[in-house]
Amino acid sequence: MLSVLIWLPIIGAAIIGFLPDTVISKTRIRLVSLTLSFLVLLWNVFILLKFDINTPGMQFQEYLPWNETLGLSYQLGVDGLSILMLVLNSLLTWIAIYSSSQDTERPRLFYSMILLISGGVAGAFLAENLLLFFLFYELELIPFYLLISIWGGEKRAYAGMKFLIYTAVSGALILATFLGMVWLSGSHSFALDAVSTQNISAGMQLLLLAGIILGFGIKIPLIPFHTWLPDAYVEASAPIAILLGGILAKLGTYGLLRFGFGLFPQAWNVVAPTLAIWGAISAIYGAVIAIAQKDIKRMVAYSSIGHMGYILLAAASSTNLALVGAVAQMFSHGIILAILFHLVGVVEAKVGTRELDKLNGLMSPIRGLPIISALLVLGGMASAGIPGLTGFIAEFIVFQGSFSTFPIPTLFCVASSGLTAVYFVILLNRTCFGRLNNDLAYYPRVIWSEKIPALILASLILFLGVQPTWLVRWSETTTTAMVAAIPTPEKTVNSQVALK
Repeated sequence: MLSVLIWLPIIGAAIIGFLPDTVISKTRIRLVSLTLSFLVLLWNVFILLKFDINTPGMQFQEYLPWNETLGLSYQLGVDGLSILMLVLNSLLTWIAIYSSSQDTERPRLFYSMILLISGGVAGAFLAENLLLFFLFYELELIPFYLLISIWGGEKRAYAGMKFLIYTAVSGALILATFLGMVWLSGSHSFALDAVSTQNISAGMQLLLLAGIILGFGIKIPLIPFHTWLPDAYVEASAPIAILLGGILAKLGTYGLLRFGFGLFPQAWNVVAPTLAIWGAISAIYGAVIAIAQKDIKRMVAYSSIGHMGYILLAAASSTNLALVGAVAQMFSHGIILAILFHLVGVVEAKVGTRELDKLNGLMSPIRGLPIISALLVLGGMASAGIPGLTGFIAEFIVFQGSFSTFPIPTLFCVASSGLTAVYFVILLNRTCFGRLNNDLAYYPRVIWSEKIPALILASLILFLGVQPTWLVRWSETTTTAMVAAIPTPEKTVNSQVALK
């Protein structure tokens, strides 16, 4: 069941990329890609419906020996930590393909790279072998580089190279850590259930955990490893920005929870206070810098940095509620960022600019973009954590679950949430409201097909905000088992003594 999520898009990418025009013409490439991504989405929903929320461990497992000498096996499984990430991956892949222009240049390469990314990301979320995870983790590197460098903005070459370098360093750190883990633990396999860090000395545990945190921290990204993000998000086209912010960053937070939180039970408590402070700093920094932006796409990009800090705070807190909130925040952040990037792309395409100083009055029902503006207001409210929307419930659970463990960093993150409202009020006030310039406001009409992605995402934001059980029920059992297996601050009087 799970291999379909990986190999259907990868095989589809190969078919689209290599079959001649006589088999698949350029005019049908987008339709074929859209169909394949929709089939993957349907299969993901089928797996979601079959998923047993009362089982904490891996489900639908697949195993195939690959290279026993290296300890590499094709081992897949899904649990409450990964099931929503798989759905998010397939949903945003379909939306990215759907929202791409029908006149995209070099469509074979463009759509095959998107499908290749979808398969690679799914493989990373499903892998139960450390080396297999690394292979899928690195699979998206070159496709994203090409998508930014070829179809990006004016500074696309610089942004693409910067992304490539940072992501390559991230992969190198993670691979070195995985090799060190297996070597020091004495295991002969890279299988996740065969690797134990209990026999590794306290100092080496901290060193290996530092490699995990730095490697995935670059991907998230956290301060000060974030400098690739604004350039990559802004220079990438809107569909690729959706994939970068909605999916790629989640590989970082997922890896931190799965391999950092899960594999280093005692060392985690030692670094947890530092991680909580780090998350609070990232949250405040992202919000403050976003307020200063004049480019609405760059503003949304910096807002992403702030919201990812909440997930780090939740992971550091190590409570049942905080971890449930972390998973909920990962999914909510993905769909909220996707709707914002899509709408910013529509505004830029119709108005011709993303500059706040040049945008105003788009809410005008006659000559503006009223529906797009209304959806942009909804997306901004969700990102600001307004009650009744999915952003609120995810942030509320994170803050409630983290406050008992780290009250001061939590309060800083709450303040960051308030600052989020400030910069989105600035964005919406200047973009949607005000007086429309009648001399310049001759914008092309937004057809319904351009609104469909935003309407789908807006429906999810509203539904999950009103029915949060559908957001948190999938991860509760798994995160509870993860917390039970790890000595949290409440269970350990002195983590330093425990390590000694």
